[in-house]
Amino acid sequence: MSDDIDAKIAAQRANLEHTLDAIENKLNVPKQASRFADKAKVAYNENPVPWIVGATAVGISVIGIVAWALLSNDE
Repeated sequence: MSDDIDAKIAAQRANLEHTLDAIENKLNVPKQASRFADKAKVAYNENPVPWIVGATAVGISVIGIVAWALLSNDE
């Protein structure tokens, strides 16, 4: 009976350890950022067109906002 309880305790500890490791992994911001960067690099290498279009759209938007801020008459 004691062996059964010890086995259950060991299983619960292993389960808790696994859960805590998973939580730590999810909350590790530098590790998650690195994974995101790796996925972005792979996606860019597979098909760069959407990335180029997106970067161009962001650039045009920034230029438009700056031009609007500089040329508007809202004083």
